[in-house]
Amino acid sequence: MVAVKHHQAEPFLKAIDPKLCAVLFYGPDAGLITERGQMLSKALAKKDNPPGEVLSFEDADLDGDPDRLSVELQTMPMFGGRKIIRARTGRRITTALLKPLIEAGGLQGFLIVEGGDLRPDEALRVLFEKSPIAAAVACFGDESDGLEALATRILRSHGLSIAPDVLAVLVSRLGADRALSRGEVEKLALYVAGRKTVEADDIEQSVGDASDLRLDKIPEAAASGDAARAVTDADRAIASGEGAQAVLLAVQRYFLRLHRLRATIDQGRSAEDAMRSMRPPIHFKAQPVLMGQLRVWNAAKLNAALSEIASTIKACRQTGSLDETLTERLLLRIAFMGRGRA
Repeated sequence: MVAVKHHQAEPFLKAIDPKLCAVLFYGPDAGLITERGQMLSKALAKKDNPPGEVLSFEDADLDGDPDRLSVELQTMPMFGGRKIIRARTGRRITTALLKPLIEAGGLQGFLIVEGGDLRPDEALRVLFEKSPIAAAVACFGDESDGLEALATRILRSHGLSIAPDVLAVLVSRLGADRALSRGEVEKLALYVAGRKTVEADDIEQSVGDASDLRLDKIPEAAASGDAARAVTDADRAIASGEGAQAVLLAVQRYFLRLHRLRATIDQGRSAEDAMRSMRPPIHFKAQPVLMGQLRVWNAAKLNAALSEIASTIKACRQTGSLDETLTERLLLRIAFMGRGRA
């Protein structure tokens, strides 16, 4: 039985137990889930001689051949190393499909599953945590210490140094999503190419506010009662390649942050103190909007919204084909709630 907490993930992944045949990555940070899935698949493939083959599976890959995932995992390779299968959960890749494979054991390949934000009692997470041949790894948004290590590591790989106070400025603009954060730091490194040190002005000129990027604008609009902007931004994000469930996770993440702020204020601290206590830090551009929303959203309304969000995420996982409709309906409901006063 292996349940790997967020802070245990890095050392766990560096030395995978050879008895394991399957790993589930889950949590609210979709970018981190994808990054860890890529890193683990590449590391496992390199261990074999000759190297293993990495295959990726989405729902569409099983539409014409529902048994393909099972066949690939249970077939012994004839020439190369074992097959490393990366599978993203959806309408076909579900607990019902994976449970017989995990419970039977003896997989010839290695299964890496990229899931969503799973509760402790959800069947897929329980399956991986309780199996002797599997593990479930939590992937939560980076705290400031994690972001500092990520940024420093990337910049150092480009031959760049950064002073602690400048690093703090950079970290304040990261954190919405691991992939977004990594992309922003890589962009900064390219901007500074040819020099040795990153300055604060380089960050101002080249780094967008990753915590305020496209997806977080959607729940921001909904929480402010602007239904039209929330739905329009969601449609644009989906049209550009984002999944509806990624939008839902961004909405959930945003309202969990509002809920934490609300709880801190209800304990007697000022809104300003609550903002300063948040990790990762809230960018100064987002603070006035959140201040206004906290005057509208009390604990009861936030609990109701989070319940609606969780129900919608569950419904999307069960139906698949109605993701966009359910997401739009949720945004309209939240925007209606955001128009009243607490």
